[in-house]
Amino acid sequence: MKLNRYLHTALITAIFSLGTAYATSEDWTTDFEAAKKQAAEENKFLLLSFTGSDWCGFCIKLKKEVFSQDAFNQGVKDKFILVELDFPQKPENIANLSDAVIAQNEALEKTYAINKAFPTVYLTDAKGKPFAKTGYLPVGPQTYLKHLDALLAMRKTSESAFADAKNKEGAEKAQTLIYALQSMGLNDELVTTFYADEHAEIIANSPDAAKQMELNKSLMDFQNKLNELGSKKDHEGIIKLIDEALASGKFEGEIKQQTMIFKAGALVQLKKPQDALQVLDEAKAVSPQSEFAAQIEAIKKQIEAEMQK
Repeated sequence: MKLNRYLHTALITAIFSLGTAYATSEDWTTDFEAAKKQAAEENKFLLLSFTGSDWCGFCIKLKKEVFSQDAFNQGVKDKFILVELDFPQKPENIANLSDAVIAQNEALEKTYAINKAFPTVYLTDAKGKPFAKTGYLPVGPQTYLKHLDALLAMRKTSESAFADAKNKEGAEKAQTLIYALQSMGLNDELVTTFYADEHAEIIANSPDAAKQMELNKSLMDFQNKLNELGSKKDHEGIIKLIDEALASGKFEGEIKQQTMIFKAGALVQLKKPQDALQVLDEAKAVSPQSEFAAQIEAIKKQIEAEMQK
């Protein structure tokens, strides 16, 4: 498990921010509880779109290119109830949301461990239990519909694995459950929230799996805190957090190496290039043959070039 898929959310958001907002169409609802009730009555799934409609560039593109298209809405109407969970930033767009919707969205952001990663799209059952995660894809509505169908097919795969695990014991049972959970592409926070029983069975049946899952949880907690500090540009806080994580001894190999690279980046932001170069040398020594070793040399050259200006 690597860090870089989670750590640049705020930066990516800033780079691709645009100023357009799109209204929710009649095919979408903002009422989560009503959507669950309708899904249960009509035997459908939920599609939850966590979005920043007036500031998140990829959110805007996803809505414009896919979600607002008639072909998409016609293609999903027999399978999904569509729910938009919006987090606008412009005062006039915030004012369009009721206090109840704002409170609902904030609560769901925590429940579904969004961690400021917009857009995030979850497919869930009628009770809101997620079984697939996706987001923006540079495709039109027809291809996106095929993508959703593929995710529904993977749900059958995970359900089959869950059923198969009931007839197994020990490490074999744990590995089957892990496969079922991993096939859904959900992070550890969602697994522990929505699949607590399966998570407990994995731990009970495989000490090695339990150790790995604990490491994954520690890494996810670390990533979330790093994201939060990064969004605030709190470079001192980033360094303190990283030093604490490294001192714990939980991170080893490439994970430790990449963590040290981020520390070097924070030092550069604090105008401490010599300290950053020292940390990068230490990072390379952790795993000289890793995929990050070459990156470290490139980063060092950039820092040294800036120092000579």
